[in-house]
Amino acid sequence: MFELDFYLNSALLGVGLAMDAFSVSLANGLREPRMPGSRMCRVAGVFALFQAAMPLTGWLCVHTIAQTFAIFQTLIPWIALLLLGYIGGKMLWEGIRGGDGTESLPAVGLGALLLQGVATSIDALSVGFAIAGYDPVRALVCALIISAVTFVICLAGLRLGKRFGTALSGKASLLGGLILIVIGLEVFFKGILG
Repeated sequence: MFELDFYLNSALLGVGLAMDAFSVSLANGLREPRMPGSRMCRVAGVFALFQAAMPLTGWLCVHTIAQTFAIFQTLIPWIALLLLGYIGGKMLWEGIRGGDGTESLPAVGLGALLLQGVATSIDALSVGFAIAGYDPVRALVCALIISAVTFVICLAGLRLGKRFGTALSGKASLLGGLILIVIGLEVFFKGILG
C-alpha cells in the first residue's frame, strides 16, 4: 500500500519526536524505581497517545484552520517551558523537601502524567505541516508508527530510570526534576532560536 521509504521516514520521525518523552520517562523511572510492568505500559502508552494525537491535530489544523495554527505555533516553546518547568520544579521541591531519601517518592499522578504527555509532544503539532501532503489514511498510519516507536522508546527510558533510580535513591527526584527543566529549556530555546 505504501512505499518502504514512507515507513522508514515515519519511524525516523517517531524516533526524533520521542526523545523528549524518553528523557521524561527516564525521570519517571528514576522517581519510581519499583514501578510495575503494567504501570510502565500505561505511562509509555500516555506518551505514545500524545505523540500520535499531536501530529494528527497539526495535520487537521493545516487542512482546516491554518492561519490560527500558525499563530499558535509561536507559543509552543513557551507552553513546553511552562509545563516542564512546573513539573520539574515540583519534583525538585519534593526532592529538596524529602529529607534523607530513605522514603520512596509517590508515583507520578495522572494529572502530572498528562501534563508531561502534552509538554513532550506539543512540538509534534508542527509535524502536521510536514505530513500535510498526506491523505487522511497516510497521516493516520504515520501517526500510528510514531506512536509505536514512542511507546518502545519510553519503555526503554522507564527501564533505564528504574535501574538507576534504585542506585540513586534519594537523589532521584532532584535528578528527574533537573532533567525535566533542562528539556523544557531545550525545547524553548530550540523553538525560539529556530
